[in-house]
Amino acid sequence: MNHWLVKSEPFKYPWEQFVKDKKTFWDGVRNYEARNNLRAMKKGDLLFWYHSNEGKEIVGIAEVVKEAYQDPTTPDPNWVVVDLKPVKPFKKFVTLAQIKAEKRLENMALVRRGRISVVPVTPEEWNVVMEMGDMK
Repeated sequence: MNHWLVKSEPFKYPWEQFVKDKKTFWDGVRNYEARNNLRAMKKGDLLFWYHSNEGKEIVGIAEVVKEAYQDPTTPDPNWVVVDLKPVKPFKKFVTLAQIKAEKRLENMALVRRGRISVVPVTPEEWNVVMEMGDMK
């Protein structure tokens, strides 16, 4: 199983709405690196749900329930979506400032590739963030 992080602007689609919806497809990705990460996701992979712009914090864990398929919001075959479902909210949100201050996360893609909306998370990074969010 692989781990990922996806960014959502809370004024557009917050974690609370995702939980209410029970499932969503992750659309609107128009960056090739992020698109390739979507294509690499497998059913059962877990990911961090990160609120960008406002909050700048990891707020929950989601799961990939359907692998990459054509993005229904565009006829361009270059773009894909995956289906996600919420798993659980973080007990304690983990902020970008906390992540940047944690030496063990200095190479995390969220820090190094900050403008990419879908990034991989290593097993070590996953465990550190889970610890920081009181999720262990």
